[in-house]
Parts: sequence; C-alpha cells; structure tokens
Amino acid sequence: MVNEIKHAIQDEYADDFSWCYGCGRLNETGLHLRTGWDGDKTVTIYHPRDEHKAIPGFIYGGLLASLVDCHGTGSAAIFLHRKNGHEPGDGVEAPRFVTASLHVDYLKPTPANTVLKAVGTVEEIHPKKYKVTTKVYANDTVVVTGEVVAALMPKTFLAN
Repeated sequence: MVNEIKHAIQDEYADDFSWCYGCGRLNETGLHLRTGWDGDKTVTIYHPRDEHKAIPGFIYGGLLASLVDCHGTGSAAIFLHRKNGHEPGDGVEAPRFVTASLHVDYLKPTPANTVLKAVGTVEEIHPKKYKVTTKVYANDTVVVTGEVVAALMPKTFLAN
C-alpha cells in the first residue's frame, strides 16, 4: 500500500486554482493534501498537526471533513485526467472540480499523532459529475467514511 504520494493531481492544477485551504499547494498555511493512485484506488496521506486536535489525544472533526472533501475532488480530477489519457507528473494541466455535495460519517474517535490515509473509489455518474466514496484510516482502523459528489468546475469560474 502507498505510504507517500510522489505524483499528486494537485501538482497539475493551474496556479490560479491552487489556493484551496485543503489541497492548494500555493496556500502557505493550508493542509497541502495530495491525491494519487494506489492501483485502481485513490489515496491521500496526511500527518495531522498539533493544532488539529479537538481535545487532548483526538483530531478535530472539521479536519476529517476537509480530508474527505479535498480527497473527493482530487479523486475526481485524477480519474478524469487518466480517462483523458494523462497521469500526474506528465506536465498536462489537470481538470479542476468543486464539491456538489459532501457527506461524512464519524465512526470512531480519531487519535492524534497518527498518520491518516484516505482511500477512495470513483464512480462516474455523469460526464461532469463523479461520486467518490472514501474511507479514512488511522493506522489500520477505519475512523471515517464519506461521500463526495464532485462537479467539473464551471467555465465561468475559469473565466474570472
């Protein structure tokens, strides 16, 4: 199983669309979430920081929702990028998605000081919409499940 993302789809986003707090590589204070492939699954690995604790020893639920959200939109982007004949690292600008819906289920308290791994499965539900189901692991335990419907970024966003 992948423990490091060498070629992330976020590396292929245009600079104008790389400011997201969760996955924007240009946001200095952001999370810098990065999504890649692990076989036919998508994966994002994150090391929570001390400021992501809700109470001593446990991670804040908002961080987990952000992980599911950005993993979902990144998964849709990497899936469409591959469908279009490209892979992260080939220098071709990637499609950008926005969140149409987000659903998160918190199954167990998420311990601090552990690496989180989001693993996703992508399903095309329309040429411009993709559903991504995600499991977030802390060590080998599933602590969160989620679903994102990601919509291809409207051209009006790209024109501004």
